[in-house]
Amino acid sequence: MEDTKPNVVKITFDGIEVEVEAGTTIMQAARRIAEADGTQAHLVPPAMCYYKPLEGTGGKCRACLVKVAQGSAKDTRPMPKLVPSCITQVQDGMVVENTTNPAVLEARKGVVEFLLINHPLDCPICDQAGECHLQDFAFEHGAAQTRYEEERRTFEKHDIGPYIQLHMTRCILCYRCVYTADQITNQRVHGVLNRGDAAEISTYIEKAIDNDFSGNVIDVCPVGALTDKTYRFKNRVWFTKPVDAHRDCPTCKGEVTLWCRGEEVIRVTARKNQWGEVQDFICNTCRFDQKKTSDWVIEGPTKVQRSSVISANKYRADLVKKPDFALKLASSQYKAIDDSRPYVTDPDTIRQQSVENNDKANHRSLLAENN
Repeated sequence: MEDTKPNVVKITFDGIEVEVEAGTTIMQAARRIAEADGTQAHLVPPAMCYYKPLEGTGGKCRACLVKVAQGSAKDTRPMPKLVPSCITQVQDGMVVENTTNPAVLEARKGVVEFLLINHPLDCPICDQAGECHLQDFAFEHGAAQTRYEEERRTFEKHDIGPYIQLHMTRCILCYRCVYTADQITNQRVHGVLNRGDAAEISTYIEKAIDNDFSGNVIDVCPVGALTDKTYRFKNRVWFTKPVDAHRDCPTCKGEVTLWCRGEEVIRVTARKNQWGEVQDFICNTCRFDQKKTSDWVIEGPTKVQRSSVISANKYRADLVKKPDFALKLASSQYKAIDDSRPYVTDPDTIRQQSVENNDKANHRSLLAENN
């Protein structure tokens, strides 16, 4: 029996050539570049609705628009409009412009503006703050001011089940939660109701979401529209310590991230990859009922990206790497520390050196004023 090798195509993404299998989307090709070289992670288009583990997602938020400057090697004409990279498949010889195209960056500013039209400015009280994809998207591509003057739409908060609260005012209608409930459960009772500016995520005839995997809609939500009622207003994510853990669970794989405050487990979530996507969905028993460290086998600290606010005050050389620009800035503007100097602990010596240093500083100030 002959071996069938996958059909490989070559594309150029922001000047970088990469070979991928036929049928791969532009988004996945960009992620392939970043996975091979971590310094190129900024080239990957943002994604608010696309979620690789869920079939059918993508093409709704238009956050990942890119310019196809050359359709393929056979047809070198550019595509007339910007295309969503999450659902557009690559062609051999395709040339894609992302961060190098001004029209793409300008379009993303418009997308951010539309997403924020009705989104409330309640980041200071939102439990999603610090791990919100909309925050990251707005920071990277948004404007500091808004042109919107009309009244924003608002909705009442709803409890959809014993563990989940829906704050529809924050929702951006990415449909991720709907696809999650459709594909990993057999009892979906919620979806998008109504149309236009009246569209909202809601439960049919006020039914509750109470299946074993319903809590996963919290993890896939890119904003703070679906939150964990057992965690609401308990802590900020940058004050907690995430650790990887697992347990023998008959329902799911049992591999999670524990968010600890001291020795207390205040939240349990599914593990996510570098793109913020769940690797393996977990059951409600692991998420809501197992809140003791004795219930879990602790594997070690969760690897957190250096740029994430979650890593605040938790930097470790073996987990995160300092960015090159910070090292270059430090070497150009600050003197290197002389580690050969003796480590002084005597209070009298420290006090005397402090007086001498102050006298030197005052002397330099007088010289600067006289000159």
